[in-house]
Amino acid sequence: MAAAWEFHLPFAPADLLRDGGPGRYVVQEVLTVRELPPALTAFRTAFRARGALAVLQHFDPLYSLLHHFRAVQTAVKEDALELMMQVVSKHSNELPAILGDSELSHADRSAHLNALKMNCYLLTGLMDAFEMETCNNSLLEVDPGGKNKKNRTKTAQSSWEEEREPLLQLLTQLLQLDLRQLWGGLVVEEEFVSLMTGSCYRILENPSIGLQKHRATREAVTHLLAAALVHYDHMFSATLKITQMLQHFEHVAPVFAQAVSLWATEYGLKSLVGELLREIGQKSPQDLARDTSGVKGYATFITELSERIPALVLSNMSVLLRHLDGESYMMRNAILAAMAEVLTQVLNGDKLEEVARGTRDQFLNMLQAHICDINGFVRSRVLQLFTRIVQRKALPLTQFQSVVSLAVGRLKDKSVVVVKNAIQLLAAFLSNNPFSCKLSCADLAEPLKKEMQKLQEMRDHGRSTAAPAITPEEEWEAMLPEVRAATQQLFQPPQEGEEEVLEVEETAESTSEQITGLLRKLNYKSAARLTQKALCRFQGKEPFSGPTEDNEEATILGVLKRLYTGSCPGENSEDPPRGNSSLNTEEVVPEEQPQTELVKQEMLVQYLQDAYDFSVKITEALSLISRMMYENSVSVVQEAIEFFVTVSKFGVPQALLGVRRMLPLIWSKEPGVKEAVLNAYRRLYLNPTGDSERARAQSLVHSLSLIMVDASLGTIQCLEEIISEFVQKDEVKPAVIQLLWERFTEKSRCSSLERRAAVMLLGMMARGKPEIIGSNLDVLVTVGLSEKACEDYHLAQEVCNAISKLASNPKPAQGKNKAPFRLPQNHMLFGCLSETVSKGFAQPSGHWIPFMEAAVTLIYQLAEGAEEICAQILQDCSRQALEKLQEADGQKADPAVSPSRVSDGDSSLPTFLLMHLVSLVGQVALQQVAYLEVSVSAELRRRRILREEEKTKKHSDSSTKKQRPRSTGNETTMEEELGLVGASADDTEAELIRSICETELLDEKHLFSAFVPLVLKICNNPGLYSDPALSAAAALALGKVCMISSEFCDSHLRLLFTMMEKSTLPGVRSNLVIAAGDLAIRFPNLVEPWTSHLYARLRDPCPSVRQTAGLVMTHLILKDMVKVKGQVSEMATLLIDPEEAIMGVAQNFFSELSSKDNAIYNLLPDIISRLSDPNCGVEEESFHIIMRHLFSYITKDKQTESLVEKLCQRFRTARTERQYRDLAHCLTLLPLSERGLHKLQDNFDCFADKLQDPAVYSCFQTVMARFRRAGGKPETKALAEELEQKLAASHNRGLDSAETCQEGSGTPMPEPAKRKTTGGSCRHPLNTVNRDEDFVTPKPRNLRNPKRAQKRPPCKKAIITFSSDEENSSEDELSAELREEETPTKTTPITRSSARRLR
Repeated sequence: MAAAWEFHLPFAPADLLRDGGPGRYVVQEVLTVRELPPALTAFRTAFRARGALAVLQHFDPLYSLLHHFRAVQTAVKEDALELMMQVVSKHSNELPAILGDSELSHADRSAHLNALKMNCYLLTGLMDAFEMETCNNSLLEVDPGGKNKKNRTKTAQSSWEEEREPLLQLLTQLLQLDLRQLWGGLVVEEEFVSLMTGSCYRILENPSIGLQKHRATREAVTHLLAAALVHYDHMFSATLKITQMLQHFEHVAPVFAQAVSLWATEYGLKSLVGELLREIGQKSPQDLARDTSGVKGYATFITELSERIPALVLSNMSVLLRHLDGESYMMRNAILAAMAEVLTQVLNGDKLEEVARGTRDQFLNMLQAHICDINGFVRSRVLQLFTRIVQRKALPLTQFQSVVSLAVGRLKDKSVVVVKNAIQLLAAFLSNNPFSCKLSCADLAEPLKKEMQKLQEMRDHGRSTAAPAITPEEEWEAMLPEVRAATQQLFQPPQEGEEEVLEVEETAESTSEQITGLLRKLNYKSAARLTQKALCRFQGKEPFSGPTEDNEEATILGVLKRLYTGSCPGENSEDPPRGNSSLNTEEVVPEEQPQTELVKQEMLVQYLQDAYDFSVKITEALSLISRMMYENSVSVVQEAIEFFVTVSKFGVPQALLGVRRMLPLIWSKEPGVKEAVLNAYRRLYLNPTGDSERARAQSLVHSLSLIMVDASLGTIQCLEEIISEFVQKDEVKPAVIQLLWERFTEKSRCSSLERRAAVMLLGMMARGKPEIIGSNLDVLVTVGLSEKACEDYHLAQEVCNAISKLASNPKPAQGKNKAPFRLPQNHMLFGCLSETVSKGFAQPSGHWIPFMEAAVTLIYQLAEGAEEICAQILQDCSRQALEKLQEADGQKADPAVSPSRVSDGDSSLPTFLLMHLVSLVGQVALQQVAYLEVSVSAELRRRRILREEEKTKKHSDSSTKKQRPRSTGNETTMEEELGLVGASADDTEAELIRSICETELLDEKHLFSAFVPLVLKICNNPGLYSDPALSAAAALALGKVCMISSEFCDSHLRLLFTMMEKSTLPGVRSNLVIAAGDLAIRFPNLVEPWTSHLYARLRDPCPSVRQTAGLVMTHLILKDMVKVKGQVSEMATLLIDPEEAIMGVAQNFFSELSSKDNAIYNLLPDIISRLSDPNCGVEEESFHIIMRHLFSYITKDKQTESLVEKLCQRFRTARTERQYRDLAHCLTLLPLSERGLHKLQDNFDCFADKLQDPAVYSCFQTVMARFRRAGGKPETKALAEELEQKLAASHNRGLDSAETCQEGSGTPMPEPAKRKTTGGSCRHPLNTVNRDEDFVTPKPRNLRNPKRAQKRPPCKKAIITFSSDEENSSEDELSAELREEETPTKTTPITRSSARRLR
């Protein structure tokens, strides 16, 4: 009988094979795989006959299928699943009628109960088995398998996924029935509910359940679990299960967050939210810190739940707050995110109740506290949350200032992510600020001041009108008891320690005022005492001459009353006496209207004050963010650029500085940064506001013109790159170009600055499209280089620069061998240029030289026969100079000589004329060399290639006519003999150019030879030619002439470097540094021995010279034109330069140098030695700053380990205590690894004896402490402890031996520094760079071809004489001659010494 036994749901499938006791169902036989198909057929037959109860006799076959599930064929398994679905479905349909039958017998109820449990057990078992198989197959898909196998797997998997949803719906339908009737009206057994819900949880364990395609399955699981929760008291079990799954399966957090929010809103299961959050809140923070995977699940669940149901999370937030102090940063992030969601969705708005407002402020305070969290991820997350709060306008105005201040503080954070999010938050504050669309501090300060004055006036007016409400007599009556008590104390004996400090004033009036003031301050006792004294001193004088009372006390009170009631009521209102404040309220009611106006005014002032404070903070942030544009992090740079785009929309004046500062980033190698700059300028300038095309063009041109006001050359070059990009992409409208031409031709009214900016912009655009200039060349020449050009040389110079774009921007489509664009020699452009240069030559103007340089450059770029045009200009200008000289000869009888003239013997010339002449000579010389080296050389090569192509074409034509063999062979042989093939031809052309420069340009027949003696004379006689501008021009001209010939350069390098060192004029020194840099590139072998003198300029007393030298050395070193040795320490000293621009040059140099393989690593030991040298190094604090910067570039582990070893070994050669300390400090800057620790251990003997120095020992302690914090293996920790013990022992031993030595000898030990210094006196003295002996011409390096060197005749060395026009100067001061015998017989090495910078 079915009722003879009862089916108990097993804990494990094997339990059904064991006898569990009387009346329990036990599986009789487990069928083999082969026996399963007929058994399933029998079950199907029985099911058709008996319905769902058929399982009571056929349970074992299906149990056997579960037992052998992996071995059973897929078709059999799918048949079994389909059969069980039919069985359960039919049973589910029949159960309502059975449950509603009141006459159901006990046996039938037991049979249906057993059948239900058996059917559900088998169905859920099959579901679990299929789900497990699907999970395993999905994991196997990662392995590269055969194509067919993969397809089969996908097919089987997809079929099960399709069956899953109807199965879950079937179980949900079953659970929605009132199944308690089967259990006799009692509670449904927990095992059955767990059986039904267990399958849901197993399905959710599948990592792919979160995919969009499984959305229906997730919803089915949610509804099934909801049925269990609502009808079967599953809450406690669900809480535990969900908590466990969140801990072990990260992917279920979003699924459960969605499910729980659905249960709470649609099924009313709000208490489940509290239970789950309480369960998570009770977890130990220490355990969560260790279990990172579990924490991630909890954190995601809390975050997503708060996004869906923030009100319910708010009501349970208190149970989570303990985790804000825990170690797990993910939990802190999740709880803070939940707070932010509550703030934006629930606690938002002005109509909050008092309690809600308090909670909101509490949450905001917690969020602000965690902006400074110890963990960078938390700081970053909180900044993100505040960004969201600000964007949703959920931050109250009272909290604005505090959050903005914290965000500005985070701009200095070490974490890149924090800085990035801080910038985003500040940008959000700007975009959503409630104050103004214009946030200029200057604009806000004026209305604030005005409204504050108005508020003060309203307050004063209110006081004056309210004061008569309480009369002085009424106030006195209120004060009288206290005044009387104070007066009575005068007649009592004074207490101990009481001093008489008040003295009566000189007059009765001043004493009266003093007494009245004391009464107002409620200092009654002092007022009474002073009155008592005044009555004695001023008897008969008002106000102390009133009617005398019977006793002294009444007299004093009378005087005090007269003084107080007679004082001005307006003054009395400043400090109202206590005890009368309650009287004011009676009189306030009639003044309600003025009071309302006062409140409004106070609110207005507070609003303006907040806006001003906000603007100040934003301005402070601007300076910090502008420095971040050159950080290594691309994301931070992009955020900084985006921030300045936002700021510029709000009219902050400092925004323009940031917009300019981002310009050089257009050259960035990072595509993201370059694109960000282009987008920024596109948004700022290419989308102007305006009603018409013309208005928008005017706005755009005006904005771009503003950038170029006072812009540097570098800024203009960057802007040119950006604008040319826009022009090439056709993003600049024709209306803009049209307006620029109108401004230039003065058809549109504008200032001279705007006109000049228009020409510059046209030139920039012409770089992208040269036809912009080419099609209007005549207009440019006639308007810009007309007779009025002498009135505005700036404009004429910009016109030349704009026209030069025709030469510098050839179109690629023109063809590789097409002749370059040149204009005929008689073109009007060159006539205008020659005329303007010649006309302005004899006129004193500070802007003629820059224009002349641009004009000469343009002539050489565009003119055919440029040298003839420039020769004519030189001759014209020389003729004018000679005419002026002849005029001066005619006036030599005049005794008064102008100080602006240069005298030489019997004749004199205006200084500016001589300066113009040498500048013109230098510029023509330089451009002639460039013309030969670039243009002529390129033209020779182009013509040669054309000839070769023509011959090749003829050769191919002749070969078709079968006439080729002999002649072709002869031609080829002849060309090879002439050396005109390939590289040999290039060398031949280069040799031709070189020979022209060496032998012809400075030959006596050439025009330059007439001017070179003049340049040399000015340079050789700084006393005679003392004008600073003339000296600078002559020095620059000398450098340019030296570029022509190596022979001329070699013979005048000594003069050039002597002037560079000895000249008192910074302009001369700067110009010669630039010239020396160019010469180092053109003639590296000649300049290389003089490198030390170039480095010496890095310590020049003048900042401009140091900056120039820094830039020149940066280019030379990075281009490998100068060998980088220990002297690069001079560049390192610029890192501590007081000038920020120079410091920036040095930082940029080392940043670029670090990109070269191991460059800084290789140089560091020499730099350390140089800078720690007591004779020529830097101060100790400065040394630390420099090293901190340089060591930041050491990032590779191998470099770190090697440096640890090298630094340890340097202790052996260190001579002073200062060097010990410097080396030890450098060790603290290296991140010590395990291998680095071994290096320290191995080299312990190198520094053991130096550990007696406390500073050295402290550095080693710092190194070991940092290593301990980093953690490591136990054996490594043991090694570290052993090394620490050795360090301590050596330190203590050194101290003990020092004390013993002092006690034994009775004299103090000599200091190591002194001993080292005296001991090292036998070393060669360090050369300085400021002695005359250094300025000898070093011998050039050995040439590869010694025979060729011997053939060259020795050039005569010039005698350099510095003359002075000071009559009382000694002969030694006048002469700076370097004799021939001073020239060294061997090459001067680059000295390892360096002079201290002149202070």
